[in-house]
Amino acid sequence: MYLHLLKNSVEVNKDTTVIREIEPQDNAQLEQVIRACFPEFKIPLEGTAYADEETPKMYEAYQNDNDVYFVIEKDGEVLGGGGVKPLKDFEKEVCEIQKMYFSPKVRGKGYGKVLFKKCMTAAKDLGYKKCYLESAPQLKAAIHIYESFGFKHLDGPLGNTGHFSCGVWMIKEL
Repeated sequence: MYLHLLKNSVEVNKDTTVIREIEPQDNAQLEQVIRACFPEFKIPLEGTAYADEETPKMYEAYQNDNDVYFVIEKDGEVLGGGGVKPLKDFEKEVCEIQKMYFSPKVRGKGYGKVLFKKCMTAAKDLGYKKCYLESAPQLKAAIHIYESFGFKHLDGPLGNTGHFSCGVWMIKEL
């Protein structure tokens, strides 16, 4: 589990919106947020996070010493999240930003950028040297954010994520 000052909730605004580490009771709400994004943005269901075995059990999937998952919660409702994990079947100093999805209720309000920064800090604190991510071309706003953080486009995927329907691959030195 990710242990650092970031472990505590971070109040993002004067309302009751917080970014915190995932808890067991977040699984169902987070799964709904993740799965709802796919038809909304017309992203294929197969070969994406939609079909991942860990999507319904995100808390359990992020309980190792080298990973962390954060959620955005407002008034007791989980409205999105994103995490850091080792890139599967690749160099151990490369992590992947994973399953970063948000409800329309929090999009465009800056929470995604705050959560993304928190993931990048966590990746560095966990000892990773590079950060990789995959996305769908339909997620133009997300891709723009990644580019603004210095991520560079790759010509093909790294590792073995199983996300054959993702056509955007990016990496950044930490």
